[in-house]
Amino acid sequence: VQLQASGGGLVQAGGSLRLSCAASGSTFSINAIGWYRQAPGKQRELVASISIRSGGSTDYADSVKGRFTISRDNAKNTVYLQMNSLKLEDTAVYYCYAYTHATLQYYWGQGTLVTVSS
Repeated sequence: VQLQASGGGLVQAGGSLRLSCAASGSTFSINAIGWYRQAPGKQRELVASISIRSGGSTDYADSVKGRFTISRDNAKNTVYLQMNSLKLEDTAVYYCYAYTHATLQYYWGQGTLVTVSS
């Protein structure tokens, strides 16, 4: 499984960005896709995830609930993270990941930097 992340950038506080994560390769094996982020000096944090097989159930970090929405386009093998009402503390490198339950394996895309300015 290969993951290609895109969509990061610089945005003012209160603004919006949409991240994309395109999967290729053995996408049939993926059970879930999501996003982690890591801010300078902080631990990596799970931001959001979406199930690919089980009706598209989603999960969010408390810090982003109500502001971020994760969605999928199965035809394009792409997952999106719509980020609204961005805050300074959302500044981080965002990493797309995919999880395959059959092999208990995680795959990672390259990070994409999101910078929220005041």
